Amino acid sequence: MTTALVAIVAVLVLVAGGAIAALLDRREAARRRARVEDALKHLFDQEYRGRRGSFASLRGALGLDDRRVMQMLARMQQQRLVIARGQEFHLTAEGERVARQIVRAHRLLERYFADEARLPLRDVHAAAERGEHALTPDQVDALSASLGHPRQDPHGDPIPGPDGEISPARDTPVTAWPREQFGRITHLEDEPPLAFAQILAEGLRVGQVVRVVESTPERIVLADGENEFRLAPAVAANVFLAPAAAPAATGLVTLADLQDGQPGVVVTLDPSCQGFSRRRLMDLGFTPGARLEPQLSTFAGDPRAYRIRGTLVALRRDQARQVLVRPGAASPPAELEKAQ
Repeated sequence: MTTALVAIVAVLVLVAGGAIAALLDRREAARRRARVEDALKHLFDQEYRGRRGSFASLRGALGLDDRRVMQMLARMQQQRLVIARGQEFHLTAEGERVARQIVRAHRLLERYFADEARLPLRDVHAAAERGEHALTPDQVDALSASLGHPRQDPHGDPIPGPDGEISPARDTPVTAWPREQFGRITHLEDEPPLAFAQILAEGLRVGQVVRVVESTPERIVLADGENEFRLAPAVAANVFLAPAAAPAATGLVTLADLQDGQPGVVVTLDPSCQGFSRRRLMDLGFTPGARLEPQLSTFAGDPRAYRIRGTLVALRRDQARQVLVRPGAASPPAELEKAQ
């Protein structure tokens, strides 16, 4: 090999090595930024629920060892994103601003993956975690517009607005809920994933009206009038309720609960139905006062076809649960006549 060729190869090796090193540096910087944003999001969620973030809670939420958590917190304090008060860590004004941005991106992505990509609810959190750090503020605004500016994510959490404003928490964990008092499920905490999987396996969902029928150190039992749901207290603490009337007092059921051939009248759409998902149902004719009847089902019962406004419309079970109806009504109630 000539001297000139050796020199050329050496230069190419140096260039390639520099490019690889730069790429690795960029990847490591992106990982550090993602960890900081995840930490800010955790501290924001803790404060929103009236709790305080700590070294231990950050270590558990982020899955990092003590050394990495200490290094991350040191950088965050240098950047004036958090301040330490004893064993607790609190967001500064700048830290809260950044946290609200990443929370908004995360919850909008969850809405997208649940409503548009039709991912199972158990998978939307992880999918949003992977995408939230790559979005710019302008892209987040565009995503919100494309979804019809929804106000809640699929788990019932409020979505911050463009200015970071967010409605305060007004719900209570099941573990502190009075026995025999009805409540509507407003939020299902999706972390830790194992607890969330147990909640979904029991069949609980946002918007469902339940009451606590048993509460012991070993288990908490909820009932919705037809089914009972048994959870360990540690899992039940991830279910949040707000006051609601007893189902019998309203006489309403979800569209999914109607029997085949049983008529009903649409009263309203569940508040958890947001953005374009709400608009689609309304465009299909599921508006107050509309008379309907389940008529066709697949072998598995999902989806099911409903006759409404002279046509057949097929809905999946999760969509039908967003429509609240008064069953057995041959004609719309007087107060809804004007909506026809």
